[in-house]
Amino acid sequence: MTTAALGLGTYRLKPAVLIDAAARAAADPATAWIDTAPNYLGGRAQELLASFLVRHPVPTSTKVGFLTDQAAKEAVFDGAITGSEAARRHCLSAPYVHWQCAHNRTELGRDRLDLVFAHNPERAAGDPYEALHDAFIALEAEAAAGTLSAYGVATWEGFETGALSVPALHELAASAAGSEQHHLKAIQLPVSLVTATAFTQALDGGGPIAQASELGWQVFASAPLFGGELPLLATRELSELLHPELNTAQACLLATASCPGVTRTLLSTTCPAHWAEAREALRFPAIPVPTLRKVLDVLAAA
Repeated sequence: MTTAALGLGTYRLKPAVLIDAAARAAADPATAWIDTAPNYLGGRAQELLASFLVRHPVPTSTKVGFLTDQAAKEAVFDGAITGSEAARRHCLSAPYVHWQCAHNRTELGRDRLDLVFAHNPERAAGDPYEALHDAFIALEAEAAAGTLSAYGVATWEGFETGALSVPALHELAASAAGSEQHHLKAIQLPVSLVTATAFTQALDGGGPIAQASELGWQVFASAPLFGGELPLLATRELSELLHPELNTAQACLLATASCPGVTRTLLSTTCPAHWAEAREALRFPAIPVPTLRKVLDVLAAA
């Protein structure tokens, strides 16, 4: 078993400390990654990151889907979305995806995007697969034009509720690309000792994490500490069972990074000490599956 790499999630970060956090994430070039979106930090995240990314070309994932009020106005003006789509503040139509990818490139200061996630397709009006089919066609066209390397699907509850499945996404991408050689290469979903359905399934070789891993996709674990609440919920006895040499937050983070199939764990923190502790924790060997299963069973029974 291998331990997932660490990446910086920017959803909860404050603008004033974003660049410092990005610099810490870039400190280890072998594993550095930044995950952002055009609607993060009130729509400012990407523009704030741009000056740093010009000097430090850290691999970065961004998203299409949610629109800020300002972005919605601009997209309507440019003819990329309709008024009703703007009112929803969420869209995955092909014209919008092309429009947002162009804006992402401009805001991040890049000619080619590393990875673009279709953001929470379960929020789409109507059938999420119909919305994703349009989005995938546009993303495949972007890949063919050389303006993005790969795309994925980022969801909060899509796999949990059964609204989405990896085999269906794979089939949808193949249809959009016209062959099995599509550019859908990643999923992002919450994975923690609290949001544990996909985690538990992965330990048994099933569910979206295992299915994505079998296809060779990257699996990004978001909210590994459940928005910072997990270290307050877990007992010291539980963290010692996971790893006696680590504090509670470190043990919980290592647990997520040890989930079979997870390739990157996204941590949102502006605290230098917390980032250093996270890096230290992920240098330890992965926690064995029997231990992870035991801890999850204890939590499920609580």
